[in-house]
Amino acid sequence: QVQLVEAGGGLVQAGDSLTLSCAASGGTFSRYTMGWFRQAPGKEREFVAAVSWIGPTTYYTDSVKGRFTISRDNAKNTVFLQMNSLKSEDTAVYYCAAKIRGSLTPLGREYVYWGQGTQVTVSS
Repeated sequence: QVQLVEAGGGLVQAGDSLTLSCAASGGTFSRYTMGWFRQAPGKEREFVAAVSWIGPTTYYTDSVKGRFTISRDNAKNTVFLQMNSLKSEDTAVYYCAAKIRGSLTPLGREYVYWGQGTQVTVSS
């Protein structure tokens, strides 16, 4: 079984930066397309960013383009989400997810493995 463990969340002020990490174990990380999703209180889970298993190529939701950067380190079985210029609306629990190979997709249902989430709170 693949296990994903997120880290790096916390309380920051608007305009600050934060980097989330997600460590994978129990599978062949280099074969996974990795994604980051988030869920704010009272809202549905939404796609944030994804990085492909080959290339790699990246894909972002419009609201984070130019502010967030997703990257991966296959040697460390880890995917990162660098978040700059944080806004109060970025406050949410952030989850990483993995799908085996396949194309980049913002659809959560296509991701097979999920982490437990890490809280990001941005104060204005």
